[in-house]
Amino acid sequence: MTKHSLVNRITFPRIDLRVFWLLSILLTITCLVFYIFQVNAEVSERYLTEEYQKRITEISKENQGLEISSAQVNSLDNLTLLLEELDFEKTDKIHYIQVLDTQVVVYE
Repeated sequence: MTKHSLVNRITFPRIDLRVFWLLSILLTITCLVFYIFQVNAEVSERYLTEEYQKRITEISKENQGLEISSAQVNSLDNLTLLLEELDFEKTDKIHYIQVLDTQVVVYE
């Protein structure tokens, strides 16, 4: 067999030109539709990312304000005022409880 006779044996099916163009147009339209959906998804993701970044910034600022107000509320000045409001008294003597083996004794 020669190379020339092998080439003559292989025959490709003939495709009608109308079918070829119809399939080409359908493939192009399908690709365009998928492209539109992908672009839409990408834009939505970017928008959400920007919104989340804005929200993170707002929450960070709010957190800083809360930390400052928390430090002010827990200051020693407020603590002394709270102790006065609750009628705590300053103690002069402190009595300790001493534990001896199995007995508990309180000395005064």
